[in-house]
Amino acid sequence: MDIFLQLWGGLGYLLAKALLAHAEGLREDRSWRIAGWSAYLIGLPAWVVLLAGKQNWIAAAIEAGGAPALLLGLVSAWKRSAHTHKAADWLVKACTGLMIAGGIAYSVYRFRGITALSQGLEIGVTVGFLSGSYLLAKKNPFGWLLFAEMLIAMGVLMYIQDKRLLVFQQGISLVFVINGFIRARSKKIPDAQ
Repeated sequence: MDIFLQLWGGLGYLLAKALLAHAEGLREDRSWRIAGWSAYLIGLPAWVVLLAGKQNWIAAAIEAGGAPALLLGLVSAWKRSAHTHKAADWLVKACTGLMIAGGIAYSVYRFRGITALSQGLEIGVTVGFLSGSYLLAKKNPFGWLLFAEMLIAMGVLMYIQDKRLLVFQQGISLVFVINGFIRARSKKIPDAQ
């Protein structure tokens, strides 16, 4: 079951990063973005189960709490707009904040403080995943840099927990994330000619 969940979650997230990075270089990017955000949502349940199974409560809560930001990205792509209704934007931020607080509180309760390397890595994953997802949903290229930080933290966490398929997936994903950042930045910089 563990290998199946690693494949499901890893492939969903890898596909999402590849599709979203590819979308950065296209004028007509709607279908690629819709597919990318959908792939994230498909891979999400497997990640939540894997992380909760290893008592990575912060990261599991963050993954679950990231669903509204992923939905925001999907809706933004569907509507072809990075601008969202203020109430929807506030709701995403509130859900994200509640999940961060809940995940950290439960982890601190279970471990009697921030006492494990895994908890520090989970906090790094938290910052990168939620902030990166939010910025990418708003088409801000710096979301890619936060994703890179998240991938490194998650890769180390998966390594110390002997999830080799997910370590490999994080490494491959890093290539797509760096490519996405470069493509997104090149679109934002006007020609010097």
